[in-house]
Amino acid sequence: MLNTTLSLTQPKSRALLFPLNPSISAPWSQSVKTHRKATHNRSKLARRLISTYTANCTKESGSYDLRVATLTEVSVKATVTVQRSINKGLVPDLKLDRIADEVTDWFLLGKSLQLELVSAEINPKTGKQWDHISTYADHKMLSDKGSDEIKYEGVFKKVPIGFGEVGAILVENEHHKEMFIKKIELVTGNDDASKITFFCDSWVHSKFDNPEKRIFFSVKSYLPSETPESLEDLRRKDLESLRGDGTGERKKFDRIYDYDVYNDLGDPDNKDGRDLARPVLGGGSNQFPYPRRCRTGRPPTKKDVYSEKRKGDFYVPRDETFSDVKQASFQVNTIRSFVQHFVPIIKTGIGLRDEAIDDRNKKQRFPYFTAIETLYDEGVKLENPQKGVLNLIPRIIKKIKDSAEMVLLFETPELMDRDKFAWFRDEEFSRQCLAGLNPCSIKLLTELPIVSKLDPAIYGPPESLITPELIEREIKGAMTAQEAIKQKKLFILDFHDLLLPYVHKVRELDYRTLYGSRTVFFLTHDGTLMPIAIELTRPASPTKPQWKRVFTDDWESTSAWLWKLAKIHVCAHDTGYHQLVSHWLRTHCCIEPYIIAAHRQLSAMHPIYRLLHPHFRYTMEINALAREALVNAGGIIETTFAPGKYSLELSSVAYDLEWRFDMEALPADLIRRGMAVEDPNAEHGLRLTIEDYPFANDGLLIWTSIKQWVTDYVNRYYKTPNDVLQDSEIQEWWLEIRTKGHADKKDEPWWPKLENQDDLIQILTTIMWVTSGHHAAVNFGQYHFAGYFPNRPTVARTNMPIEEFDEDPNSKSYEKFWKKPEDALMDCFPSQYEATLVMAILNLLSNHSEDEEYIGDKPEPTWKSDPLINAAFERYNGRMKEIDGIIDARNLDKNLKNRCGAGIVPYELLKPFSENKEAGDGVMTGVTGKGIPNSISI
Repeated sequence: MLNTTLSLTQPKSRALLFPLNPSISAPWSQSVKTHRKATHNRSKLARRLISTYTANCTKESGSYDLRVATLTEVSVKATVTVQRSINKGLVPDLKLDRIADEVTDWFLLGKSLQLELVSAEINPKTGKQWDHISTYADHKMLSDKGSDEIKYEGVFKKVPIGFGEVGAILVENEHHKEMFIKKIELVTGNDDASKITFFCDSWVHSKFDNPEKRIFFSVKSYLPSETPESLEDLRRKDLESLRGDGTGERKKFDRIYDYDVYNDLGDPDNKDGRDLARPVLGGGSNQFPYPRRCRTGRPPTKKDVYSEKRKGDFYVPRDETFSDVKQASFQVNTIRSFVQHFVPIIKTGIGLRDEAIDDRNKKQRFPYFTAIETLYDEGVKLENPQKGVLNLIPRIIKKIKDSAEMVLLFETPELMDRDKFAWFRDEEFSRQCLAGLNPCSIKLLTELPIVSKLDPAIYGPPESLITPELIEREIKGAMTAQEAIKQKKLFILDFHDLLLPYVHKVRELDYRTLYGSRTVFFLTHDGTLMPIAIELTRPASPTKPQWKRVFTDDWESTSAWLWKLAKIHVCAHDTGYHQLVSHWLRTHCCIEPYIIAAHRQLSAMHPIYRLLHPHFRYTMEINALAREALVNAGGIIETTFAPGKYSLELSSVAYDLEWRFDMEALPADLIRRGMAVEDPNAEHGLRLTIEDYPFANDGLLIWTSIKQWVTDYVNRYYKTPNDVLQDSEIQEWWLEIRTKGHADKKDEPWWPKLENQDDLIQILTTIMWVTSGHHAAVNFGQYHFAGYFPNRPTVARTNMPIEEFDEDPNSKSYEKFWKKPEDALMDCFPSQYEATLVMAILNLLSNHSEDEEYIGDKPEPTWKSDPLINAAFERYNGRMKEIDGIIDARNLDKNLKNRCGAGIVPYELLKPFSENKEAGDGVMTGVTGKGIPNSISI
């Protein structure tokens, strides 16, 4: 009698049919099927093991009993793809442990990697987990000639039939050195159709550094409540290993994510006598609240037990570091190399010597405008630079002339290339508030008079001198000031209350000054802004009363030049705010706690972790490099930006006064600033106050597309509000962000609740917008707009030259200004050293790398494995391509005067992709001024 069923414990093997009478060899024709139906969502390897089998038989005579003889074990081949390290231009690693690893690979075959298969199913015979199946993988060969990949192969010889779906693989690295594993492929026998892939893309530490085995989960995503019983312990264990115990100093190979305050910016123990002590930011301090960074565990300094010693590399968890491709593209930790090698070259190139640095680099101004232009036309001469050093310099220059002299030529910034006089015009000054480097600060002016919220007993009278009468005079009586307020015609850049408490502190620093400032604009009939008044204020001091004055443009020479000088001060304020708040604080700094919490609370198999992971790539590494060389005491930012040693302290004040998670969503941000109102009949549900507002117009396209992608993704995994409430991991993630990552704001009432799918969609969309669209808008145009520093000076070095009520009657600044106002302008601009240094670093920060991952461009393997998610991503990708074309069309529309016109830089910062149109679809690298990466990676 024919057996018509296969045992459930034997779902996967080739069945061999044998007649009980071996003498019978009759042909088979009648079809009798024996099968077991495959369960939904099984891996390819698992489905391969539960195929349908057909027995064909013809009974010639008599009756025969047949049986299905099945295999009880099967072999599975594992191929591990390892990325070879790029070692270009560096000394080969000849250490003993590396030699030992080579011996392991080539002579002790089979001992390079230990692999263990973990079933996602329970053994039906025992009701318990299947025992792990182990093997060793040995070094085989390079995948292709000249490839940077190495293949290791091993065979699991006795995998029980019924072992089921492989849910995880454990890996132990037998080498003395870490390995970067890209993927692990499993194949049953030699049948490629059965292949499944585990995408690892991770560093695996040596067992000699840490005996704990690495866990890699399959591409199938599980909410915590849906985790197969056999994987629950591994899910918990993997998360515990990432959290650590909060003690000890972190080592390079660690993968531990924990929180700490910003106590590593200063260097109170420095031996050169400089004042590099800085206050701790964060830690429950009411004075300087701040987000948290990743804990490194280094010992305290000698002079300040609350500050961490700055020694060695700044730790980040191992998988957060740059890939070899990115390191090669940016010449191995570019920012560090920039500070160590390029800064001295700039100093020597402009004639500074070490003994003169402290003073002359702050004094030496550009003598005239053509001297600025020589940086792009003739370059900076270098004095005997070593070529090895030049090789470390990133692509921050147009080219190096190799002749009797070495000359660095800076790339001509887009703004200067199109119109080198654009920075001088009021129209461009206003336009860049909407379509420039910092389009996030302009606000609708909603009431008059303008009044400060600061204590008048300390800072002087709070009322602004920009009165209704002054406004009406400047708009030539077109309407009353109150009518302008009612018709939403008045806008303001207001740095008064933020900067005023720091005016006297900054003025104590050499060769720099500061004011509190307000700038008021009028919206013209053609949708462009016209600046009508600038107010500069110096607060009262023990020896002087409050000083304030309003500047307006006028037909006569003195007022016109004072207006230009006032604009320089406002541009320096806006540039500093952009770098310290719109850029560093709101993107780099505030995102890091989300990343730490995700690794600590969301399993690698959690669908939301897999959604967010591309948006967190490299951010912790770039932040660590910034703390090491950019935002640290005496670093690039303090050296070149107006607030000087108070730069990060000022960003802390802005965090305290202005930052709210719920307002980081683009629509909420626009509404808060009065730049939009809710309107269900308008596109995106918002009606813009200024219709031609390129940042908002393009940003809302990106925001809406991200939100639709997130909506499709979230609804795939969460069917009811209860699914969100019962997801322990996502709830702990959101709780930890609020109470640990942003601990100084944990009690704020504005934190969104997380009770249903809509709450989760809004939270995720906000995070993904900040890491992608917002960061791209404030980062990748830095060289375009500020590479020619007169357009966006980072510091103003001299006070306004006012005759009556002169702040310093003995300075004779007014007399000098009266004789030659251009000299007063040059004196106010940054010094040669400051300007050249800023140009170089902004070029670096505006670069796209070769391995850039653009928003909506390529799906993650886990998304491709799910048909519904893959289809949603295809729609997302299609929409991003459509947006790319929409933005191109907008930039050609002559009716949109804030983005199209003679000499105007088109607004491309929110184009999703950075493509080389002339060379086909190749990705453009370097300074392109367009393209939205998924993550904050520079």
